[in-house]
Amino acid sequence: MESDKVDKVEQTPNVTDVDAALEYLNHENTTAMTEINEKALVRKLDMTIVPLMWACYNLQYLDKTLINYANVMGLQEDTGITGNQFSLLATLFYITYLAFEFPTGYLMQRLPTSKYLGANVILWGLVVTLNSAAKNWAALAALRTLLGCFESAIAPALILVTSMWYKRSEQPARVGFWYVGTGTGSIIGALTSFGFQHYESEIFTPWQIMFLLFGLITIAVGVLTVIFLPDSPMKSRLTREEKIWAIERLRENQTGIENKHFKMYQVRDCFTDPQTWLIILITITMNIPNGAVSSYQATIIKGFGYTSKQTALLSIPSGVVSCISVIGAGLSSSKFNARGLVIIILLLVGGILGGSLLAFSSPTNKGALLTGNYLTNVIGAALPMVYSYSAANYAGHTKKVTMNAVVLISFCLGNIIGPLTFRDADKPQYLPAKIVIIASTAVAAVTTGVLMAYYVWENKRRDRLHPGLEHQENSEFFDLTDRENKEFRYRW
Repeated sequence: MESDKVDKVEQTPNVTDVDAALEYLNHENTTAMTEINEKALVRKLDMTIVPLMWACYNLQYLDKTLINYANVMGLQEDTGITGNQFSLLATLFYITYLAFEFPTGYLMQRLPTSKYLGANVILWGLVVTLNSAAKNWAALAALRTLLGCFESAIAPALILVTSMWYKRSEQPARVGFWYVGTGTGSIIGALTSFGFQHYESEIFTPWQIMFLLFGLITIAVGVLTVIFLPDSPMKSRLTREEKIWAIERLRENQTGIENKHFKMYQVRDCFTDPQTWLIILITITMNIPNGAVSSYQATIIKGFGYTSKQTALLSIPSGVVSCISVIGAGLSSSKFNARGLVIIILLLVGGILGGSLLAFSSPTNKGALLTGNYLTNVIGAALPMVYSYSAANYAGHTKKVTMNAVVLISFCLGNIIGPLTFRDADKPQYLPAKIVIIASTAVAAVTTGVLMAYYVWENKRRDRLHPGLEHQENSEFFDLTDRENKEFRYRW
């Protein structure tokens, strides 16, 4: 097998190409860190880094789904676009999102991570504000395309930042804390939509004011990100001792912190790694329903026979369900160190149960239909667990950056397919699209089980091949890939 070949490679890293963290430590005297010191440091990180990451992800989700709320506020009528053209707007976003993943991953490794992230937040905020001036299909399509370009940086950047600051056991909860922005974004969007539907003016429509407001807020958050989110522990505002502690505590991850040299062999390592292809399949199939739900949530609810204002209010529980499931999944995964099992449970509840209620309940049973609609929001909570797999089980900076791009490309493919299952010909029930939700999540759940089995098998294989392996000093920061480092063990 390929993994056997990798094991035979001599572990002699080029000392000029090690992780930036090791270069920093080589010029500093290490100091002892107590358990109290570490807890205080983690609290400080949670209070300074996580809120900014949440704000970015919250606005990313809100800004890309504003068009969903604008649609029930009269966007189609005001701009003269058809239902199929509206579906294509969601597709255009994810096509450019997909196309820019590898370029943005390369730039993210070469440039200061947080500065690059902040610049992209500012640019997509500008695009959102310009939506308020869109009068036709061409303008909306152009702006949607640009939005996908700039938002493509958000998830890979936040995954990278999370892995720079937190232990593997801490990562699922922290990914959950910023990913909960999808839920809070839904709640904020629904409340704002309801409020602006009471606004009347001959100059601006309610949806135009909504785009303008959130665009300006996004620009402000982008500026704050550039100023306050550190590019790495070595370049942060922490004290000298705290910087050393922040680096030393991550030795156990064996995934490194930062290396600005792009290494082509690590790209090849990523694409020849069996876990990569399993994660690709999981991500695509779990995001087919996610793409449908995020773009058509309000449209589905309105199709049950509710008014636009009622639809806005009835969208709020979707965000609440998303928040609860994301935080619950993150905390459970961190506590029990079990990502895969959490993913399977989320897919069964959200995709199989929620999808079945949506697809097979009577059109007159609004309670069952709404319950099914709300439960489908549980599916999205599985994605941060996949992000956590990428952060925890991929070592070597170029390999990590590459895998982050691969995960987001897979995310885009699922989100491109999802909205296309909602066709005008299937209105108002959209039964074929709802059946696709059930089938795709079933495939994702089975594939997750296979991935877990692969990790268990690979860890046992390494234990068998390398019994009593002695630790090589500072190998955690040699920028080795997970398959080069014989001491590395996978979290499943």
